[in-house]
Parts: sequence; structure tokens; C-alpha cells
Amino acid sequence: MAKSFRTLDDIGDVAGKRVLVREDLNVPFKDGHVTDDTRLRATVATVAELADKGAIVLVLAHFGRPKGQPAPEFSLAQITRPYESVLGRPVRFVDWAGAAEAVATLQPGDVAVLENTRFFAGEEKNDRETIDRIAALGDLYVNDAFSAAHRAHASTAGLAQVLPAFAGRAMEAELDALEKALGAPEHPVAAVVGGAKVSTKLDVLKHLVGKVDHLIIGGGMANTFLAARGVNVGKSLCEHDLTGTAEEILEAADRAGCTVHLPYDVVVATEFRANPPVRTVNVHEVAADEMILDVGPAAVEALGDVLKTCRTLVWNGPLGAFETPPFDAATVALARTAAALTKEGSLVSVAGGGDTVAALNQAGVAEQFSFVSTAGGAFLEWMEGRELPGVAALQR
Repeated sequence: MAKSFRTLDDIGDVAGKRVLVREDLNVPFKDGHVTDDTRLRATVATVAELADKGAIVLVLAHFGRPKGQPAPEFSLAQITRPYESVLGRPVRFVDWAGAAEAVATLQPGDVAVLENTRFFAGEEKNDRETIDRIAALGDLYVNDAFSAAHRAHASTAGLAQVLPAFAGRAMEAELDALEKALGAPEHPVAAVVGGAKVSTKLDVLKHLVGKVDHLIIGGGMANTFLAARGVNVGKSLCEHDLTGTAEEILEAADRAGCTVHLPYDVVVATEFRANPPVRTVNVHEVAADEMILDVGPAAVEALGDVLKTCRTLVWNGPLGAFETPPFDAATVALARTAAALTKEGSLVSVAGGGDTVAALNQAGVAEQFSFVSTAGGAFLEWMEGRELPGVAALQR
């Protein structure tokens, strides 16, 4: 099937060509060390393939929020050594001052990291002068950073307007997975949406009720829906001012033939800390001084049965306060069910967002999902049905 965007398979002979590759090197960095190199590892497929084919690979990325001017603490120079060890090949660092001269000394197969794109005031404005200045260094452009694709910046969208543009391998995998999950999924489709607040996921919920067959709501946001249904949620985290909106979403789901699943048994405690005394109760039995901190085991088992009837699953956000034991139990149990169904081939499972990745890692099943996106904002905006500028710029 022809893809709607061009990939490295369409790029042709790159030997001796300068290829500007937008990656996400915005890694957590403390005391001179990268504390999580997931994003660095995600770049290897594209950078290595291009270098092996004789391209001069010029890696573009942002690092932190330097506000449009050079700042040493945000220099990508400090990422060059750790990146070298992940890539397993030498990496040059190129400052913007004298960049053209430095790039001219590179040989086919060389890899260089260019300085932080956000040192340009025009980067986040997608300003033509900045686009032209960066574009002058390259012959081709490859965008491999889905996590930055929701931003219309010079290095994520602008360059695709002035140079032949292609999706890198990580971007391609991401877009393929998203197409399978919500673009043209196999039905029935289930979505798990969790997290603390309805307010941060309103657009996602509104979009999903028209797209999925089962909407499973967990986390603190489920309390707002329970309150909308007349349940007394005690001291639970709840946005009481949004119960009207929750009601509208439930009505829209009814009209669209989407079944919304809210927890009917829950795990409650009178204080929020690790391993306090807890009770598992029906949602109608929450006491005034108690707070709901996880979905109960009976509801989780029922949700597992729902997943067994589905062919596709999209997951964003935990079902309970998963960072604090024992309130990770529901998330871990349902994630393991989804992983088992994926392994036996009956379910395509796509998950994304920082909390979600952490929760799936905690359950030990991130590797067993069909696809786990490390993108936060871009994944959410995609779940809202928005066009992502960095992706739109790559369309044929």
C-alpha cells in the first residue's frame, strides 16, 4: 500500500549528499549525564542507515527552552559524547557560528550534531530567514521526530517547504502505528483514557467517542464522570465544575453507539500515600472522608473481557494513581491482559504519552504492545484528531 508520505525508501542515492535530519535529542540530563537515552536510541535506525549509504548526516534538534538565544546550559555539545556511545560511531559537533565551513570539511558517512535549533529566535516562529539559514547547509531534509511534530517550527515544518522532505524510520513507524490505531483501524476499537483531570483530555474524549466502540475512562478524570452520574465521590480528585461537560460527552457517546466504561468497584483510602489502609468498595459506597485512588479488581476483570472482544486498542493515561503503591494494580493488570492479547495476535495495541510509557514499563509489558509512542503532546494532539504540522509537511 502506498504511504501518504515519502520515506527513506523514496529518497534515492544519498552518497555525498548533505542530509538534515530532525531528531529528538531533548533527553533528561543531570550532572553531565543523560539519565534516560530512549530518545537517543530511537534515532539510530535513520542516522545509521543514511551514514552507511554515504550521506553526510547533519542532525538537528532542540534541547530545553533557551528562549531564542544561545545559552551554554542548553548547548547540544554536551549531548555529543553520550550520543556517540549510543550510535557506536564518531559524532562531530557543529556550532552555528562557522557552520557552513565546518560542514564543508565533513566526508560521506560522517555524522554531526548541529547546535540547538532553539538558539535561533526564528525557530519557534517558523521564520523564513531561519529556515533559509539552516536549509543552506543541506541538500535533503528528513523528519524523524514525531514528538516535535505538533509544532510548526523552522526545523520541524519549515524545512520541508524548501528542501525535498522525507520521513525517517522512527517517524514512519509512528505514523504507520497511528494509522492502524485510529486512521483505518480494525473494529471493534477500544480506547483507555486515564489521567488526573478531564480538563486536559476534553478534546481527546470528544474526538474518540465518534471513533471508537468502547471508551474506558480511568484515573482522577473518571471521578468527574461518576459525579456527573450522581455518584458521591467523597474527597476524591474531581472537577465538579466539569460534570456538565462530562454529561455532554456521555450523551455524544450514546448517539455515536460508543459504550463508555466507568469503574463500578474502586479502591479507596482516607489518605494519599504509599500503602495506606485501603478498602475495595462499590462506587456507591465511597465514604465522605475517602478518596478513590484506583479501579477495583471486578471492574478490571470486566474491562479485560471487553478487550478480548476488540481488535484494536489505543491507550493514553493510567487507571489509578499508579506511581504510589498499591494504586498501580488496575493499570498493571489491564496492561498485562492487553499485552497477552497482542502476543496471541488478536489485538493491535498502541500506547503513548509519558505517564503511559512509565506505567507500561512498571507493568513490564511496554515491549509487548504493538507500538509505544514516546511522544507526549504530539500523541495527545493526534488523539484529538488535529493535523500535526510536522506530519502535514511530509505529505506527498
